[in-house]
Amino acid sequence: MKVIAFNASARKDGNTAILIKQVFKELESLKIKTELIQLAGQRICGCIACGQCLITKNNKCAITDDLVNEYVAKMAQADGIIIGSPTYFADCTAGAKALIERAGMVSRANNNLFKRKIGAAVVAVRRGGAIHAFDSINHFFTIGEMIIVGASYWNLGIGREIGEVTNDQEGLNTMSVLGKNMAWLMKKINT
Repeated sequence: MKVIAFNASARKDGNTAILIKQVFKELESLKIKTELIQLAGQRICGCIACGQCLITKNNKCAITDDLVNEYVAKMAQADGIIIGSPTYFADCTAGAKALIERAGMVSRANNNLFKRKIGAAVVAVRRGGAIHAFDSINHFFTIGEMIIVGASYWNLGIGREIGEVTNDQEGLNTMSVLGKNMAWLMKKINT
């Protein structure tokens, strides 16, 4: 079993990555493989509504000058998908949204390619807007017929400067619970 995570922060190895890695600790301790893809420095555009994915139905986006098709293939292979984002203007980042739009359209064009995979949103926040960002990511999971796993609180951690989320013990505990719950659910589904 494997979980693929996307850190949609402009900061590589920042607070969002720290939170995702906290989830990974639990998954890895339970023998689940993990892979973290950091979108920092990448230019990913949103869906351009060309409709080619609806015509070709080849599990690919018609836009080929970025890594989204590689990411869609990795999502299709994984048992679980985490999308992590800091909170920008009370929502997920433009990179997260672009990935969601493109992967989501390819999935829908191909009979909901990610159907019944486990999905989890992870959000870093300085102060406000995290629930809206959390909801935006979870809408990607629900429209794709995925199963959202919960934790002991909403999957968010508080911190602005890199590393500040490590001071949010409740946030770290939430990520640990999320990892345990993801592992439990994946094992139940795969037995």
